[in-house]
Formats: sequence, structure tokens, C-alpha cells
Amino acid sequence: MSDLDFACKQCGADLKYDPKASALNCPYCGTENEIATSTDDIGEQDFHAFINAKQEGQETYDVQTAKCGSCGAESTLDPNVVSDTCPFCGDAIVKQSGSHKLIKPQSLLPFSVAKDIASSSFRSWLNKLWFAPNKLKKMRNTAESMQGVFLPHWTYDSDCVTSYIGRRGDYYYVNESYTTTNSKGQRVTRTRRVRKTRWYPAHGVVKNLFDDILVVASESLPKKYVEKLEPWGLENLVKFDHQFASGFKTESYTIDLDQGFEDAQDKMRPIIEQTIRRDIGGDTQRIINYSTGYKDITFKHILLPVWLSCYRYQEKVYRFVVNARTGEVQGERPWSAWKIGLAAVGGLVLIAAIVLLLNNQ
Repeated sequence: MSDLDFACKQCGADLKYDPKASALNCPYCGTENEIATSTDDIGEQDFHAFINAKQEGQETYDVQTAKCGSCGAESTLDPNVVSDTCPFCGDAIVKQSGSHKLIKPQSLLPFSVAKDIASSSFRSWLNKLWFAPNKLKKMRNTAESMQGVFLPHWTYDSDCVTSYIGRRGDYYYVNESYTTTNSKGQRVTRTRRVRKTRWYPAHGVVKNLFDDILVVASESLPKKYVEKLEPWGLENLVKFDHQFASGFKTESYTIDLDQGFEDAQDKMRPIIEQTIRRDIGGDTQRIINYSTGYKDITFKHILLPVWLSCYRYQEKVYRFVVNARTGEVQGERPWSAWKIGLAAVGGLVLIAAIVLLLNNQ
């Protein structure tokens, strides 16, 4: 038995994590083996110190992964498994020889939505799809092939100080005369109230404190679908323990720490601009330029749980993912061209019928 296998305290059998019980469950004798929750704080790591140390030390580890040749996803396999099916595209994957160094996960959210509940959520989502091909409705059994996967994420904290130059606009109103034609065809002069803006130069310094800016750390799934799975409830993170991951795959991150912080900056930018506009004040604002300094940057490497599967339709792979904390479903879907065309024709026929009816009244 490897270090990643866990034995039942009653019969010694290999245990897997059971989302329904929130414990390691023995499939043979039914004994629930509770996981002792760590009381240690989930500490943040200093971003610059870690980068300058070139990611060496106790916060990193060597890992063997299986890389999919079709979609590029990298995930871990059980120690005694050398090949499997890629949960992201359904193709075969084989464990790579050798290993590479990764940053250790610091915390995770355990699975709490069981596979049968996730399957039911997927079938409900499938039934609600408009203009879906009829064959797609028959693919409900795809839900049964779902795999539990931990997706890698980064979180970033930072104190931001931003200096800016802009313009403040204050509205005022004036009366203007204009000429128009009235209902009798006569040219008349009327007055209207017109809004104008007085602009004033503005500059200043604003501060923002960001906490747990969440960034997806892989490109195996479209970012828009993964981000729509939020919120996760990160306040419920627990300290990383392999027991929570027993029976599930863990995807390795492919977006490194530096690139992840660039993505975090993209998420911070609209909030910083909102703060600048509030500081400028007035009725409207123009931001000419600004410069942000990021101080006290810290990070965490966390794992978030999903049920994941894919289905093939007309030689194309479509993927869906279920948030294993909330049951939220997101995914890709095909469209039926003939159903869309039929709906369009039906709409035109309905409009023509209404017009004809009105003309005959």
C-alpha cells in the first residue's frame, strides 16, 4: 500500500472519500473512517519571496502526471494505475516517465455533492437546452461516466496603491431653441432643456486591499465555464490532506504562479478603476492614465472539486462540469441547425399572420 492509500480501521480495506458521509468510506464493511480536521491556519505564502527562492524547499514536491495527447490536460493517477481515460476529453492517457516539481496545494474544498446528485443535475441541465439535437437528449447516460476531479486554482492577496490622472465632469443644463414641424405641417420654434458637461482636471492616489482573488490555474476547460461555477465559499477551505482526495483525480496546474498573478491583475483592474472614479467624483469621469503598485502580495495554491465528463456529437467533443459543492452545471452544447431554421420560419409565418389579420380588420 502506498502513502496515498488509506486502510479501513475495521477491516483494513482500501478507502475512498465519500462526499455523502464527508468521510472515508469502506466499500466492504461499510465503516466510516472520519478524517481528523487540522486546526492549523491555512497560511498565505509570500509571493516575491517564493519566486526569488526559485520554488525550492518544503513548499514544493515532485509529482508524476499523466498528460493527455489530445487536450493537453495533466492529472495525477493512483500509484498503481499507469493508464486511464482523460476526464477532459475522453481519450486515453498514460502516466509519464520521470517527474516534475510543483508547488504543494495548501488547502482544498472537499467534495460534498455526490456523483448521483451531480448526474441528476446534468440530466436536468440537458433537458432544459433549447434547440438541442434530438440525439443529444439520448446521451443522458454520459452522466454516469463522470469523474471527480480537483481543479487547481491560485488565490492572491495584495495591497494596491494607485496614482491617477483624469478629469471630473459636472452636469449643467441650458435651454436651447429649435425649429420643428408640428402635426399641422407648420414650422414652429420650441425650447428644450439640454444637458452639458463642465470638465475639470483631477488627480490623486487611491488604495485597494484585495483578498483571495481567485484564478483558474489550468487551461483544460474554457475559463468562462469554470468561472461561472462560482461562488465556491472559500471561507470553508480546509488544510490540504490526501485523504480528501482519495478516489479522485487531481489536475496539475499549467498556469504558473507568475502568469496567475497577471490574470489576478486583470480581475483587480475594473475594481481599481471603480475606486478611481469614486475618488474623482462628479457626475461623470474620464481616466486618462494610472499606475498601480502591488505590495504585500501573498498567494495560496488551492484545489476545488468538480464532477467532469464529456460527450461526443458528430465527431466533436463537448464537455460539462458540475460544481461539487453547489451542484451548479456549466458546459458546452451543440445546436440543431434545422430546429433553429424551423423556429425562424415559424416566427415569420406568425408575423405574416398577425399582419394579415390586422389588415383585414
